Amino acid sequence: MLTDALIGDAGRMIELGWKDGTRCRFHAMWLRDNALDDKTRSAGNGQRLITILDIPAETRIGAASIKGNAVEIRFVPEKKTVSFPEAWLRANAYDRAEARQSGWTADAVQRWTKATMQNSVPRAGYPKASRSRSVLREWLLAVRAYGFAVMDGLPAESGALCKVSDLFGYIRETNYGRWFEVRAEVNPNNLAYTNLGLQAHTDNPYRDPVPTLQILSCIENTVEGGESSVVDGFAVAAALQAENPEGFRLLSSHPARFGYAGLSGVRLQAKRPMIELGPDGELICIRFNNRSLAPTVDVPFAEMDAYYAAYRRFAELIEDPAFEVTFKLEPGQAFIVDNTRVMHARKAFSGTGKRWLQGCYADKDGLLSTLAAIEHGFKEAAE
Repeated sequence: MLTDALIGDAGRMIELGWKDGTRCRFHAMWLRDNALDDKTRSAGNGQRLITILDIPAETRIGAASIKGNAVEIRFVPEKKTVSFPEAWLRANAYDRAEARQSGWTADAVQRWTKATMQNSVPRAGYPKASRSRSVLREWLLAVRAYGFAVMDGLPAESGALCKVSDLFGYIRETNYGRWFEVRAEVNPNNLAYTNLGLQAHTDNPYRDPVPTLQILSCIENTVEGGESSVVDGFAVAAALQAENPEGFRLLSSHPARFGYAGLSGVRLQAKRPMIELGPDGELICIRFNNRSLAPTVDVPFAEMDAYYAAYRRFAELIEDPAFEVTFKLEPGQAFIVDNTRVMHARKAFSGTGKRWLQGCYADKDGLLSTLAAIEHGFKEAAE
């Protein structure tokens, strides 16, 4: 419950107090920009109806009063009064002394290793996930938290992977098509189409923006070997940072270059760091793919030796079995990975038998939007 509202700095800010002793300050300009009234924000979708230039630069708080569970603020020179619910103010308070976790996703992301995940791979059955919002919610929560999950019970047929993407969003079509085949070929244009083992990697780092989700679905698998594995790139990056802060700095502050030119008419290039950080230091993206790494030319001569030493150590940690979770896909199973975080790999397999997988890309915004909508619906039902 709000107890007092004190205007300060000639109306440029206000300090609010709560019964539990909490006190928070808010700037007048911040409050006006984030006003919740229907002249400032659309009632239908919450988007702003004004720009920052529509707000007078000299905006101040002329008066404030507590009314129930809200504070009413009158802004001048507009002579506009807006009500701010106390729950909204507390949820969006930025005047906090305690250290805050970096980034919006910090609370949702859970880093993992083989020890914590090998025997608890998140999974759901497609028939239940397609019928139950509750089951789908738990599966999507797992993808958000761990960066990967398995789905069982799909038809063992071509195109079945689309059923997975249809649960939350849309396929992102690329030069590889709406989806692509992953099986041994003669004279393949990509090493994924051989029976060789593949180092843990993220896909398509030569694209900007990179596909943020990848789905791999198994149609047939009678070979010996060929197990799939996943590695939490965020956990590996954190381990590198703890062990070698300077190496972490080099890989996150200098861009790498990636390229692909395997098909006629296709020349893809991107310039991004292997470890990408947000302005607040939050891990945003891992890009690691030895097959498509172009010559590194953006690191100063004086730092190149140390950069390559950090790159080597990063690769060694990625190859460390302590970070690897392994499973073998059976027909009718698929797995999804957050391609900005989780690296996937494949063990080599025998030349006898058949191994037929299909892959496609999707984007994480659709998955997170669907998850948020489901959770919002559950919240409204509970209320």
